[in-house]
Amino acid sequence: MPLSHFHPVVAKWFRERFGEPTQPQRLGWPPILSGQDTLIAAPTGSGKTLAAFLACIDHLFREAISYQLTDQTRVLYISPLKALSNDVQRNLQYPLEEIQKMAFQEGLLTPEIRVLVRTGDTPSNERQAMLRKPPHIIVTTPESFYLLLTAQKSRKMLKTVDTVIVDEIHAVARDKRGSHLSLSLERLEDLCEKRPVRIGLSATQRPMDEIARFLVGTNRVDADGTPQCTLVNVGHDRKMDLAIEAPQTPLSAVCSVEQWQEIYQRLSEIIQNHRSTLIFVNTRRLAERVTHNLSDLLGKDSISSHHGSLSKKIRLDTEQRLKTGELKAVVATASLELGIDIGFVDLVVQIGSPRSITTFLQRIGRSGHALGLTPTGRLFALTRDELVECMALIQAVRRANLDRIEIPEAPLDILAQQIVAETACRDLPAAHPRLPSGQVPDGQGKAGLPTGQAGM
Repeated sequence: MPLSHFHPVVAKWFRERFGEPTQPQRLGWPPILSGQDTLIAAPTGSGKTLAAFLACIDHLFREAISYQLTDQTRVLYISPLKALSNDVQRNLQYPLEEIQKMAFQEGLLTPEIRVLVRTGDTPSNERQAMLRKPPHIIVTTPESFYLLLTAQKSRKMLKTVDTVIVDEIHAVARDKRGSHLSLSLERLEDLCEKRPVRIGLSATQRPMDEIARFLVGTNRVDADGTPQCTLVNVGHDRKMDLAIEAPQTPLSAVCSVEQWQEIYQRLSEIIQNHRSTLIFVNTRRLAERVTHNLSDLLGKDSISSHHGSLSKKIRLDTEQRLKTGELKAVVATASLELGIDIGFVDLVVQIGSPRSITTFLQRIGRSGHALGLTPTGRLFALTRDELVECMALIQAVRRANLDRIEIPEAPLDILAQQIVAETACRDLPAAHPRLPSGQVPDGQGKAGLPTGQAGM
């Protein structure tokens, strides 16, 4: 029984809250608890994030009840979106509070296990408080992780990290943002007293062996190219209710004003026939335009927009209003694409082709975001070409196909930025082509520069 590995209080809390573990949890816990790097691929809503976090919570809880838990950062959770980071903090606070309450009922007094978010939205007073009293779990983004790793005071805080969780790993691996993160992970490993265990999570990743190599780094790959990482592949295929929508008038190379009116009218009907609807568009400008036109039909209090150009306060207010049922619909860009908890959404609409199977699956997965529920999606084609593309997209989903993630290969601009950041933190010797690594030839300073230039 997988739960037998956990402390009885943690196991009891899980059973009362969720019942039996899901497949990714049953398969993921043994390697994570044994300290192995682990990559989990499983459908949206299958409990991947809790599979990673519960092992960390159990370890911290055992230290807490034995009064060995100190004010040190132990877990680093990295997500590609600031909104997702805030959401994870909220979803971690409740389990930690419930477990602490249950422990008290069992006669166990436990210090608080603290979780804090560090992103670009974090106020300066909270950043300073974090440095004075480090949280046990830090929830952050790749960019803020880089800043934490570079600033002197926060570097000291990261030295005690023993677990790194990279959520929605497919979303960073595909571009230079991922290259930047992989170098940050190597810098963290060099900084820490003991190499942190790395855990990767995603519903849509292909091929898994390449994502696993991205997760663990080039130093942990066997001679045959096999990554030293446990792969938990539950798959991404789920039963979905999908259909294509199009204006009544024939589509052409461009969507006309009259056809847009037909689309708005149809969207209004769909929204009114569902409790909550999430509408995805591909640009921020279109998000505002669609919101404006639908508010004329549904009322301004029934619909709102959500995208990266809006302030944190407006975004959080929109998420909360959708979650509580105050809003009938939200028009969003990629800002709501990943696993943010926005409550029950019974329909997702995609306006125009998302140009990616993975993106489409992520967005449709926002509806029915729980075990046993069926995601429901409607795909609006705006032109003739998009109609063909939308048909191919749905066919690919039904065949359980995924886009292949192309990982950038050794981008030198990213390497240069990370080298500058690391040498700004400390003096490092530069390897000489004819000398063993780390030795500095005569006449050169600490940074491997000619004497007199090391401080430039």
